[in-house]
Amino acid sequence: MGLLLDVIMPVFLVIGAGYAMAKWGGMSHGAVDALMSFSQGIAVPCLLFRQISILDLKTSFEPGLLISFYAGAFLCFAAGFFGAWKLFGRPLEEAVTTGFACMFSNSLLLGLSITERAYGSAALTGNYAIIAMHSPMFYAFGITLMELVRSHGQGLSARPVALKVLRAVFTQSLVLAITLGFVVNLAHLPIPGAVDAATDMLGKAGLPTALFGLGGVLFRYRPEGDKGLIALIVGVSLLVHPVATYGLGLLLQLDVAGLRSATVTAAMPPGANAYLFAHLYAVGRRANASAVLIATALSVVTAWVWLQVLP
Repeated sequence: MGLLLDVIMPVFLVIGAGYAMAKWGGMSHGAVDALMSFSQGIAVPCLLFRQISILDLKTSFEPGLLISFYAGAFLCFAAGFFGAWKLFGRPLEEAVTTGFACMFSNSLLLGLSITERAYGSAALTGNYAIIAMHSPMFYAFGITLMELVRSHGQGLSARPVALKVLRAVFTQSLVLAITLGFVVNLAHLPIPGAVDAATDMLGKAGLPTALFGLGGVLFRYRPEGDKGLIALIVGVSLLVHPVATYGLGLLLQLDVAGLRSATVTAAMPPGANAYLFAHLYAVGRRANASAVLIATALSVVTAWVWLQVLP
């Protein structure tokens, strides 16, 4: 019970405060959007840039860690895709957005916050290794598959798809910050003291403001849409992904730190990007939005369970 009260509840209380402000406190949609623009466009990228630039690349990107998490993620995509297509008879486009929601866990705002509160900032190396590949890989995969599905065998050439994927991935501020962090790290470029101090200040503001803003964003989501699809996304995200990742981590003999980072991240609910991807293609928006809201609420309990299970 101590883990629930001391580690998990503070994170969700911040989200709840944002939700309450949006619902009863007069915080407008415009104010929420401005807060999220600051947190995800400036503060969190500063956090990622600074951490990636000093990350020990030789030891952080452990193959077992990445295989455990990402094999579990793509297994979840397959479960969501074929579940939506074969079980619920949905079109292939909606099957893609469902699969995307199943694999796109909230690795940054919730995974990072809960891991840090549970195990300390020194335990975040594995989280940053996962985050460095998370959005670029999943967006590239999701957009490529959606474009191929939408082409319906019309002979769509590879170049337009590749350009669309690159444009979508590298216009994200988080991806640009991660890329710049790798450049600084690999080239051993010195960061001026004033720049380092400024990015540190902004980075420290990133997670609290993003969590608060996430509460405001969740207020917009209404539990609407197909109940079966919502249950599929929630179940696969909160149950299948962490179980698969934990099992693979044990099989690959991950160290304790890696097992914690991979499993906690996999146990997180779908991130807001699950809705944004559906919104991008105007397919499956209600089900994905509802799944984000419901899974985020349920993850208070499931995250606590996994913190009990992990060593």
